Amino acid sequence: MSAGVLALVLWLAVQGKIEVRPTLATEPVSDDPDDPAVWVNPQDPAKSLIVATNKVAAPRGALYVYGLDGRIRQVIDNLNRPNNVDVEYGMLLGGQRADIAVVTERMERRLRVFRILPEGRLEDVSSLEGLRVFEGCQGEQAAPMGVALYRRPRDGAVFAIVSRKEGPREGYLWQYRLVDDGAGRVRAEKVREFGRFSGQAEIEAVAVDDELGYVYYADEGDGIHKYHADPDHPGAARELAHFGREGFQGDREGIAIYTLPGGRGYIVCTDQLPGNSKYHVYRREGAPGRPHDHSRLLKVFYGGADETDGIEVVSAPLGSAFPHGLMVAMNSGPKNFLIYRWEDIARAGGVRLRINGRGGPRR
Repeated sequence: MSAGVLALVLWLAVQGKIEVRPTLATEPVSDDPDDPAVWVNPQDPAKSLIVATNKVAAPRGALYVYGLDGRIRQVIDNLNRPNNVDVEYGMLLGGQRADIAVVTERMERRLRVFRILPEGRLEDVSSLEGLRVFEGCQGEQAAPMGVALYRRPRDGAVFAIVSRKEGPREGYLWQYRLVDDGAGRVRAEKVREFGRFSGQAEIEAVAVDDELGYVYYADEGDGIHKYHADPDHPGAARELAHFGREGFQGDREGIAIYTLPGGRGYIVCTDQLPGNSKYHVYRREGAPGRPHDHSRLLKVFYGGADETDGIEVVSAPLGSAFPHGLMVAMNSGPKNFLIYRWEDIARAGGVRLRINGRGGPRR
């Protein structure tokens, strides 16, 4: 047994098994849930939305849009195996700023883009001839899975970082700039290939820290990798961190970030287990004087979700039900998503995490 695994075992023995109960469960999807994202409503945070995938072939493949009460608000069907979804704010589209949701459409080898209207409905703004991904690749190396969006602070440029079902040891992820096609719809321009892969399992989950400018992805059988999210950064090709390598029982799946002021906060990663998945929590800011040292495990908690794949975490207050933010986790067997109050996660067990009382996404 390695020193890291032994430390985790001893830590769990002292802390006991930490269980966090969800506040509520969403209504189920029809077939196969996979990945959630959260849109924070700037006018009324209590009316924010959860956008989630039903990962099957068309015509049943769909995006499900939920309110924070877990009830279905909208279903966008006829997507051909939508895998992962992410949300970004303030993309320049048709001369105006727009919030968008982007989903990987795996069997069509492309992205789909939806504008999130102020009233909370989604409308398709995809330039279907301009959103192909992994062009020139064959088979599963051309099949998109994970997606995370990055808005560059200095100029507002929006990028999609996309993972796939299979890939090489180097350049597993491809990054695309999302731009207006001139007709108020979105097309993608490839800007780089990056990302190491262990060769074990696959890479699906990707998360971006917009404020600090980092991208994290889960190498399912090996660990969590960290790079600069800006493709023009001088160190864009250099891996910054490789952590979360020990203590997992299942695949490393969904990744999400709970942000706090001053660059602090938490990185949460799924440990995918049948019946009761668990979640590993690391410091967003790294160790003192070492911002890319995320090796210290702060907390492991169980949430009662079956074989969790995708997760999302939000630190913005979302009304009286979620005053310090929330976590959403995919729940495979019941075909739904579980929603947790962040303060319940933060206060569970012997190690207390911080909670955020204000703020929201930068626009």
